[in-house]
Amino acid sequence: MHQARIAKRLLDNLSTAVLLCDTQLRLRYLNPAAESLLAVSHTRAIGAALSDVLVETHQNTDEALQETLHSGHPFTKREAALRVGLRDIVVDYSVSLMQSPEEETQLLIEVQPRDRLLRIAREEAMLASHRATRTLVRGVAHEIKNPLGGIRGAAQLLERELPSADLKEYTRIIIEEADRLRSLADRMLGPRRLPTIRSMNVHECLERVAGLLAAEADGRIQLIRDYDPSLPDIVADPDQIIQAMLNIGGNALQALLENPSDREPTLTLRTRPVRQFTIGATRHRLVLRVDIRDNGPGIPSDLLESMFYPMVSGRAGGSGLGLSIAQDIIHQYHGLIECESKPGDTTFSIFLPLDAKK
Repeated sequence: MHQARIAKRLLDNLSTAVLLCDTQLRLRYLNPAAESLLAVSHTRAIGAALSDVLVETHQNTDEALQETLHSGHPFTKREAALRVGLRDIVVDYSVSLMQSPEEETQLLIEVQPRDRLLRIAREEAMLASHRATRTLVRGVAHEIKNPLGGIRGAAQLLERELPSADLKEYTRIIIEEADRLRSLADRMLGPRRLPTIRSMNVHECLERVAGLLAAEADGRIQLIRDYDPSLPDIVADPDQIIQAMLNIGGNALQALLENPSDREPTLTLRTRPVRQFTIGATRHRLVLRVDIRDNGPGIPSDLLESMFYPMVSGRAGGSGLGLSIAQDIIHQYHGLIECESKPGDTTFSIFLPLDAKK
């Protein structure tokens, strides 16, 4: 009995999805990792046909499983595409036969997600690159600010000595451009005040953002709220979280207003919990996900990989700092911003771990 409890605890805590089927290819067991990966509950899955739960998009899995039942030979398939809900995932899976004189024959299926491993590698590279870029940008911003004060002061002194108002127009341009560059450098350096950390509900921030976006849109878009009220509070600076969300939401709103189409322009704010989610190299038991989704024209594919870098913008006149600042803010709370985009459907997802210590 003690060994049975240990075996169950091991299976329950494995990150590999484990499924057991009988000879009729009906599910008899799946562990929590399999429930999470295949988006199905234990109660619903037990007794169901395996083909209803493990859906391979380009092949009939049952044929290979029947072959293992008849021959007893195990097999492994690499980078198989599974359909889970409305999305496809890439996995490796292994199938082997379990036989013993005391118990009926069963098939053991072990499923290891591949796209998660690929995403982890991509995120780690992005996080490292973002940190290096932010360090470089802050250094450049400091170097820009140092001579700006001297340029502005010299222009003011020169303005006092000029006899003609027409000539003073040139010094005014110098002063205004110096002020503009100083403001840009300040934005590159980030906020100069210490954050005010407290326990807060993310929906407070979203409602503030929704109000600001609705006021700017002035009835020209449909704003949808899709909140999960059961989400626990997070510990963060509300002003920083609002700033990050507003930078993303503002871009989405501008994309909708500047690119009219036959579709009704729609902006959706959605919150959900995500269990057993990896950010970088760290796996979190519970993560808060905030989706900011629009049905605008989408983001050009050549910008998707670089849009979080400073000074990268897809709009004429854009500073290219909004998304970089948003990503930097979320990083402070051990989180991450991801984006998926195609014409008519762009989603920025903010992930904030609920088990991380600030």
